Amino acid sequence: MLYIFVMTIFSVVFAYEKDMTFSVQPGKMDCFFQKVSPKEVIDIEYQVIDATHGELDISFQLGDPLGRVIVADYKKPENSHRHTATEDGDYRFCFDNTFSTFSEKTVFFDVVIDSEDSKDEKDYEADDKELELGNALETYSMRVRDISESVNRVRDNVSAARRLQELHSAHEARDRNLAEEMCARVMAWSIWQMALMMLVGVTQVVFVRSLFADKQKMGF
Repeated sequence: MLYIFVMTIFSVVFAYEKDMTFSVQPGKMDCFFQKVSPKEVIDIEYQVIDATHGELDISFQLGDPLGRVIVADYKKPENSHRHTATEDGDYRFCFDNTFSTFSEKTVFFDVVIDSEDSKDEKDYEADDKELELGNALETYSMRVRDISESVNRVRDNVSAARRLQELHSAHEARDRNLAEEMCARVMAWSIWQMALMMLVGVTQVVFVRSLFADKQKMGF
């Protein structure tokens, strides 16, 4: 029972999770690969947080080891997908920026690979015969079940809180980039406007002075 308890805790706690922020050059497509086993669940969320020109959008594809496209998004700023793997092998996550000619995109994505929730239930069903050994074993088994359920809830809450914080950071980075880009545009437009106003003012002064200038001094 101690071995079952330890293996249950380890199977509940450990899951693969990866987040990354990277840049996709204009006219390019970047792909990432991750090995996934059958019946494992793929959770992926992505968001475009910056672009050198134009809209904050990217195309996305999720492909299985056989080369089939499972999910395809075209020019979206953000999205999330959940898929249960049916094939064993390397799954492909591609971010496509080939539709852009000049705009470089900065993308944040978070992927979680976890097993199905039914795994723990199968372990308990396999151990039902041991409950006949006595009340002590039954009580111990119930405590193991309660502890594993508590750990599972804590794991889910911590994972959800972490992903929310990462998404909040991505939103904050995108909003900051938009604000900085807008500020740069306002400053550039203001400088051009001030230069134009000064040029117009100088031209007007010279023109008005020429109207009242002594024609004799000017050679007439």
